[in-house]
Amino acid sequence: MKYYVLYNPLAGKGSAEADVNTLSEKLSAEIEKCDITKISSYAEFFAGITPDDVVIICGGDGTLNRFINDTDGIDIPCDVMYIAAGSGNDFLTDVQKTLEECPFSIKKYIENLPTTTVKGKDYKFINNVGFGIDGYCCEVGDKLKAESTKAVNYTGIAIKGLLFHYKPTNATIIVDGKEHCFKKVWLAPTMKGRYYGGGMMAAPAQDRLNPDGELSVMVFNGGGRLSTLIAFPSIFKGEHVNKKMVTILTGKEITVKFDGPRAVQVDGETILGVTEYTARAAVPAKVEA
Repeated sequence: MKYYVLYNPLAGKGSAEADVNTLSEKLSAEIEKCDITKISSYAEFFAGITPDDVVIICGGDGTLNRFINDTDGIDIPCDVMYIAAGSGNDFLTDVQKTLEECPFSIKKYIENLPTTTVKGKDYKFINNVGFGIDGYCCEVGDKLKAESTKAVNYTGIAIKGLLFHYKPTNATIIVDGKEHCFKKVWLAPTMKGRYYGGGMMAAPAQDRLNPDGELSVMVFNGGGRLSTLIAFPSIFKGEHVNKKMVTILTGKEITVKFDGPRAVQVDGETILGVTEYTARAAVPAKVEA
């Protein structure tokens, strides 16, 4: 048995490699470190892996997103484990694990993942795809990262956006063929898990392992700037579901259309100038009798 540790040197403000360096002692085994950003072919990488080996992903939610998309369609013959080393770690929170429990197996969590289509391109996602103030925060955060090495304060971006800069849109949301119309939409993420955005419990009832693969779209709409800002913190505890300005719909195919282009984020990765996205649940694998 050999452990292959795929780490993202950019995750967790650069702390991922330090986490890897302490792993060999923790596992009492030989490890081989691989910078995940330098792997050009996963087909070649896994061709040299045996079923007895273990691959460990070390990074944040964005690292997981990159891994599941880059390995889509590739047979993974061994177990895959995870060490959370991101800034938000929403996946870790959703599966109810702690940093002390890392690494743990994630093989069952990265199978049968949903797909979102944005601007004609398909992406797998492990937490969510969303538009609204979340996409705006990612867009502004990316600009700040390009200009400075300082840590980005996403909470501050969200507050300023809600009060001054972000303009909500009207949205048409189609869930399994049924159309719903909403005015003045601030948020409309489609969720695979419960959490996103660094701890917001957007869809408290969502189960990422539900057998039919259903997804939840959470619509936060209708409020003015001040009332929305006041209600916004309730998302972190999942208490927003009791408010009149929140609607949660579930289904296997969800399309969100906006009346103006906005940034969309897929597991925190930003796509600019989007007017609609579609999220589709994976077809559950058949279990042989």
